[in-house]
Amino acid sequence: MTTVSSLGSSQVSSQIAQVQARLQAPITAMQTQVTTDKATISAWGTISGAMSTLAKSLAGIKSVATINSRSANSTSTSVATATTTSTAATGTYNLTGVTLAKTQEIYSSLLGSGAASLTGGAGSLNFTLKNGKTEKVSVGSGSLTLNGVAAAINKAAGGVQASVVGTAAGARLVLQSSATGSSQAFSVAGTGALTQFSYSSAAPGTEILAQTASDAKLSLNGVPVTSKTNSLSSAVAGLNISLVGSGNTTVTVSSSPTTLSGAVSSVATSLNAALSAIAKQTKYVPPSSAGASSASAAKSGPLLGNFTATNLSSQLLNTVSGAAASGISANAIGLTVSSAGAVSFNSTSFSSAYAKNPSAVQNLISQIYKALDTITTGAIGGSGSASTNTTTTSGTSTKSTGNIGSQTSALQATINSIDSQITQTTKENNAQLQLLVQEYTSAINASNSASISQAYLSIFTSTSTTSSSG
Repeated sequence: MTTVSSLGSSQVSSQIAQVQARLQAPITAMQTQVTTDKATISAWGTISGAMSTLAKSLAGIKSVATINSRSANSTSTSVATATTTSTAATGTYNLTGVTLAKTQEIYSSLLGSGAASLTGGAGSLNFTLKNGKTEKVSVGSGSLTLNGVAAAINKAAGGVQASVVGTAAGARLVLQSSATGSSQAFSVAGTGALTQFSYSSAAPGTEILAQTASDAKLSLNGVPVTSKTNSLSSAVAGLNISLVGSGNTTVTVSSSPTTLSGAVSSVATSLNAALSAIAKQTKYVPPSSAGASSASAAKSGPLLGNFTATNLSSQLLNTVSGAAASGISANAIGLTVSSAGAVSFNSTSFSSAYAKNPSAVQNLISQIYKALDTITTGAIGGSGSASTNTTTTSGTSTKSTGNIGSQTSALQATINSIDSQITQTTKENNAQLQLLVQEYTSAINASNSASISQAYLSIFTSTSTTSSSG
């Protein structure tokens, strides 16, 4: 049997280290469990983020009936073009006998040049529009040129605008109403050097009428329409028609799948991201080297074998692969699932299906929305689109966190409990080790003291024996 007196300091340290290792073993096991649980929480966090993005993208297809995307096309864009809003009713609109709204335009007789001075002294131009509006433009003696008159008129920014047209033979002052429509017809009375620019339909003077102010006129599906401009924004609700030339054309308003197609594409992208996140966290990677001792050496995802995670992936895939409504399937509208479990979306197929039966496509999208919304709500609770509030027995309303939130909360509670155990166990172990060190120290000190006493007594014993022998 080994006694304290036979142990050296290195042997004592070794025995204390062995005790310390034995006491540390359960702490290490608990720390390993905490690391594993934290990795699992992180994995669920990644999946939760992807599911949250999917839930947000579902908002784009939540109310399919309100996504009334429309397109408008004209058979003759040289006569009219058209744009539409989602409120326009689908249909065909025949525009016949189109004549454009025009401005009034008059021009003066030839004068020397735009910079040549006008004789007759300072004066003014008094404009009277057919709509009753009057305007006065005064021109001082320092600005009595065609260019100066045009600049003064344009500076006023009223119902008439001016320009100077120069030719080899001379220059002319051109006056034009600022807007189209018969109500924009005008007369002008000049004074001083500007008297020569006076004009009225009854007394045109030297001014020449180049174009009469007129309204746009046409028949819209046989109904006469008059407009002071060439833009028809109220003839058909939600349809804006721009007249660009005379003649006939047909404008067709039809349903357009562009907006809904984009929303479905966004859902498909988010769905793939969620599936990819789940696959990464549940993957199994076999040992990379032939020397690996067992499957435990594989670098697998933290959620490998987790039923909740794999079931969530299956539910998401089945929502697409098994979707069918009104006689069409997800595949018919361009939503397909590959053998690798990836969702793809073909906008061309979607547009083709929508053109054939828009209501059936809308019904199918609504079905897919409801299924995915239920899944996301179940997974992440309040991040989904559906209502996730529950009422307790006390009548208060609480917000559901979903399956993922429940799992991570339970794991966090476990981590907190283990951390407390580690703290308590470490404290107890430290106390036990300190006591053990003290006991070893006392025993060694006692052993050393006994050895000293024995050596001291042996001196007297040896002396006594020597005396007796003498």
